[in-house]
Amino acid sequence: MDFIAQAFKGKVQWYHYFGGTLLSFFIIQFGAIPLIIARSFVENPNLNPTNLNPGIDNNLFLFLMIIPFGLGLWGLYISIIKIHRLPFIKALTSRPKIDWHRFFYAFLVWFLMLVAFLILDLFLNANHYEINFKPIPFTILVLVSFLFMPIQTSFEEVLFRGYLMQGFGVVTQSRLAALVVTSTVFGLMHFANPEVAKLGNILLIHYIATGFLFGIIALMDDGIELTLGLHAANNVAAAIFVTTNWSVFQTDALWTDVSEPHLDWTMYATIIVIYPAVLFIFSKKYGWTNWKQKLMGKVEVPLEIKE
Repeated sequence: MDFIAQAFKGKVQWYHYFGGTLLSFFIIQFGAIPLIIARSFVENPNLNPTNLNPGIDNNLFLFLMIIPFGLGLWGLYISIIKIHRLPFIKALTSRPKIDWHRFFYAFLVWFLMLVAFLILDLFLNANHYEINFKPIPFTILVLVSFLFMPIQTSFEEVLFRGYLMQGFGVVTQSRLAALVVTSTVFGLMHFANPEVAKLGNILLIHYIATGFLFGIIALMDDGIELTLGLHAANNVAAAIFVTTNWSVFQTDALWTDVSEPHLDWTMYATIIVIYPAVLFIFSKKYGWTNWKQKLMGKVEVPLEIKE
């Protein structure tokens, strides 16, 4: 049974998904309490309005930012097993169990690509970067990033490429509708990021394109293990390699980008060249076929459920 259609084994009316999403976001609010408390002890009248961190230790701030996503993931778990009456794994993959090989393979592929891009940019634009290496804070950052950042990215992947992809798929019975809606909403969700305020709304094209990349991969691979790895690698690399005073991640990264904020060729190259290359690599490794049906076909109710 394919990834979307297996959701029919549970409760799949639109109000089930609406209620489950609402429950998850309600629970998220409690995760913000530790950060609110920490911020209350810090006063910084000179705070840059694009800097989300009011003066808390960077590593502590990063950890506190991740807590709401952990509670959100727990909220999705409760929604899937209690509201939809489905095993949690049914929102993650069509396979009997999570394929961790897929997760780590995707993580490694994307992480190495990001490192290659960084090295190229360091070579071409060395004056844009300043060394920011602080041994103890950086070591803590690496631990926090690798141990806890996947919680944040997993929440977003389970929500968009798992839960809502299945939700829009079974409600509309259209794979294309599920792909377009979840990818677009995923991109627009980043509208509040300080990067968008600095670089302009055109940056949303990058986020929406990323949503489509992840959505296509989830549909073609009948599961979200690959996108879990991709998303985790992306955010871990963003946290540990380069920081700025205007990005969403304020970390003790290896380098600080001191250049004037601007969009350059890398965004377009990523969308036009790198994203198709990633699809090609995965399609060859995992033998993807029948693209038209998997991306644009109708979501059929399984015969055993009809009967």
